[in-house]
Amino acid sequence: MADGDGLGEAAAAAASPLAPAPGLIPPPGWRERLRAGLAGTGASLWFVAGLGLLYALRVPLRLCENLAAVTVFLNSLTPKFYVALTGTSSLISGLIFIFEWWYFHKHGTSFIEQVSISHLRPLMGGTETSISEPGSPSSNRESETSRHNLSECKVWRNPLNLFRGAEYRSCATAYVLLAEEEATTIVDAERLFKQALKAGETIYRRSQQCQHQSPQHEAQLRRDTNVLVYIKRRLAMCARKLGRIREAVKIMRDLMKEFPPLTMLNIHENLLESLLELQAYADVQAVLAKYDDISLPKSAAICYTAALLKTRTVSDKFSPETASRRGLSTAEINAVEAIHRAVEFNPHVPKYLLEMKSLILPPEHILKRGDSEAIAYAFFHLQHWKRIEGALNLLQCTWEGTFRMIPYPLEKGHLFYPYPSCTETADRELLPTFHHVSVYPKKELPFFIHFTAGLCSSTAMIALLTHQFPEIMGVFAKAVSMISRTCVEYL
Repeated sequence: MADGDGLGEAAAAAASPLAPAPGLIPPPGWRERLRAGLAGTGASLWFVAGLGLLYALRVPLRLCENLAAVTVFLNSLTPKFYVALTGTSSLISGLIFIFEWWYFHKHGTSFIEQVSISHLRPLMGGTETSISEPGSPSSNRESETSRHNLSECKVWRNPLNLFRGAEYRSCATAYVLLAEEEATTIVDAERLFKQALKAGETIYRRSQQCQHQSPQHEAQLRRDTNVLVYIKRRLAMCARKLGRIREAVKIMRDLMKEFPPLTMLNIHENLLESLLELQAYADVQAVLAKYDDISLPKSAAICYTAALLKTRTVSDKFSPETASRRGLSTAEINAVEAIHRAVEFNPHVPKYLLEMKSLILPPEHILKRGDSEAIAYAFFHLQHWKRIEGALNLLQCTWEGTFRMIPYPLEKGHLFYPYPSCTETADRELLPTFHHVSVYPKKELPFFIHFTAGLCSSTAMIALLTHQFPEIMGVFAKAVSMISRTCVEYL
């Protein structure tokens, strides 16, 4: 019975038009690749077949006679008809252009292009996904798997969640929640964070004693360490906002000494801002010397603070007119290069520092090199740039020169990696809807916006010329129709 089945399968494979030659071992998946290739060339084959059919039926369909009749009909039309026709075309194309422009600015893509890809491309034989038939078991399994993954990844609110104030009070994170969400003043937040610090230190010492018992205890120690560092950092920020800046600096320095591996928490950025408020520029330079390293991740705070320190040495005497006459000094060149470096890292910051765009409250989460990071930096550091005389003037005169140094298109960066293209989408999720998100580089307008704009302009121009010079436009229309008729007869 097994032999009979094997012979049946062999006969079916030999009868299949897609079967390989006998004696050859086909590569895996050759049938799918062949079908995909045939589907990809389907549109071209249909187009060529249509042209051939049209050429073969040119005599039975009497194309020349029909074209001559159309030419006579067009010659009998008055100029007013052409004015109305072109005016209507201009109006319709103008409305399409306005809709395309609005849709592009709202969704970041062309509506016509999106409809073409979604609906017309499958009809023309295009494929975007794997070649599994809708009713096949593989497609059913894929759809079930995707639905299962979506249901697993969705975050739900716990219907039995505890009361934050009444039941969570026994742990440090409960006090953190109360301080972040329930406190109405910085003083109240600091009081709750101090209570969180007491609970957090107790839990942290207990986790230290049990860290070597199992991997779970090690993971618990890392979690409790992060909670403790977060609490101390927020206490430092409370002291900074309440005017106790030196106390805040001491807390941050102690944190950086006690937990040196936790550089990813960027505590040094809080320290830089507090030291700038104290105008302790030597200490700021010392922090930059440690953290503005090629092996460490950069941020707008690091790059722009380094530029500010170099700008501070020359900004009070800088004048564009004097610099154009005598050239830039070595210190001025260093300051300009530092500004160019900072602008290349985050090109959105200068517009906020120069107050070309209005500031909003910074979001809780930021995207490095994005508009959200620019808002967060400028919100806290604008006062430090204003405090140094001439710093904003030098920034205004030099920041746009950065874009002449960066290759375009942005295949590669100049001093950093190429600017990522995904920042706009992420920033739109992080920032409020009323804020106009800064985009770099500026998106090129889609083809269909250029096309509809050209169509609207050309039809409007033809309508105007036909209305003003009907005789000349009539002669032009007749000449075009005669040329078209000659081309058809030649074919």
